[in-house]
Amino acid sequence: MPAPILDVRDLKTSFHTREGVVRAVDGVSFKLKRGQTIGIVGESGSGKSVTCLSLLGLIPKPPGRIEGGTALLAGKDLLTMRDPELRQVRGKRASVIFQDPMTSLNPYLKISTQVMEPLLIHEKVTKAEARARAIAELAAVGIPEPEKRIDSYPHEFSGGMRQRVMIAMALITRPEVLIADEPTTALDVTVQRQVLDLIRARQKELGTAVIFITHDLALVSDLCDVVYVMYAGRVVESAPVDALFTKPRHAYTRALQRSIPSLQPKGQPLLTIPGQPPNLAQPISGCAFRERCQTTTRDQCLVDRRPELIQVAPGHWVQNCPGCLGSME
Repeated sequence: MPAPILDVRDLKTSFHTREGVVRAVDGVSFKLKRGQTIGIVGESGSGKSVTCLSLLGLIPKPPGRIEGGTALLAGKDLLTMRDPELRQVRGKRASVIFQDPMTSLNPYLKISTQVMEPLLIHEKVTKAEARARAIAELAAVGIPEPEKRIDSYPHEFSGGMRQRVMIAMALITRPEVLIADEPTTALDVTVQRQVLDLIRARQKELGTAVIFITHDLALVSDLCDVVYVMYAGRVVESAPVDALFTKPRHAYTRALQRSIPSLQPKGQPLLTIPGQPPNLAQPISGCAFRERCQTTTRDQCLVDRRPELIQVAPGHWVQNCPGCLGSME
């Protein structure tokens, strides 16, 4: 079996604030193979984005601090790299598509400057060569008349076109790993589908491994190979996508599925998960989901220790909390 391109083990990231130490990522592990797409899903604040931004040293320091773990990219630990070495990885071997392209693109710089920048930094090319490749990349992501639009400013593009520019910037150096951090959140459904199809098409063409971060479980059903469900800074369940949708085990995963609007009977109230996620600045002694659990066995949720992941089927892992593994009400 070929070695994974990215192997993350026991990643821990905290934010040291006046209110206390927020344990945003608390022992997350996953593997990413070449050409594979994994999804990381969960509610806002579950630790999805912090997990991936920690890998590339993009969390603010202070207050952020990586407390432990390893993240091997082709055998080299990203978490122990010094800034000069990490800068050679960012934008070359690993790239990010951020959630809001309007705040990620510099409004004062032309699109040409921003799309050409990764090439000028990481590859020995002239400005003329970089411009030609930038035009070709814009064309590849579906920007009409790229020879003209490349000299436009971000505000002259629609939201969908700005996101296409971000994809072009991320893929122009043909990275080994692409992190897509909720890239379709601000887009309407039609443009959302176009962007997802574009990412998938470019991935197939380039062989890039993709980490897709989203709070929408429905989006990953036809996009990802393996899904990791996060809650309160930890992975509560992971499985191949088909197994996760046909045989979800953890109460949180099942609650997320039940809350998908398209699965609700027409005219019926939408199902929601009661309560709020726990305060990660406070120690969590047992099951983090026990206050919101809707199973018939919720009184059996662990209170004295955090549940550990166990394998319940090949490639299918779930937190071993008796309460959360019970049947739903």
